[in-house]
Amino acid sequence: MKPEVVLYTDGSSRGNPGPGGYGSVLIYVGADGSEHIKELSDGEKETTNNRMELMGVIAGMEALNKPCTVKVHTDSKYVSDAFNQHWIDKWKRNGWQTAGKKPVLNRDLWDRLLKAMEPHDVTFIWVKGHAGNKYNERCDELATGAADRCSAE
Repeated sequence: MKPEVVLYTDGSSRGNPGPGGYGSVLIYVGADGSEHIKELSDGEKETTNNRMELMGVIAGMEALNKPCTVKVHTDSKYVSDAFNQHWIDKWKRNGWQTAGKKPVLNRDLWDRLLKAMEPHDVTFIWVKGHAGNKYNERCDELATGAADRCSAE
């Protein structure tokens, strides 16, 4: 049986494009009942909100060092709907083109995310942003803090 991990993520940008950041919180409860929490955050000087939303998930998935069952909580419909509404499957079938026959944006990050997800069983759960969810709020703090640091550089 694979270990179960809960991953909360968020992305932010100050301008779109502009300086941005992401935040990820991984939560694992060990066999002894002890809770382990790992926070990740970073940013870029010139990016978009959607790229940072993707990077939050990517960073969390890439931090896992063995196959896990992962429940990803995100306030990004862009990310959650890509999987839950099966957009990603349609994009791949259509040669990475949208229904409107345009290239899928952020293809480099979608590829990276799919690769990071390969060894894991992943479920995406949409959560309402800024609604008092402890870990979603923490991810927002991490993401906006990283964006602010990048804008100050």
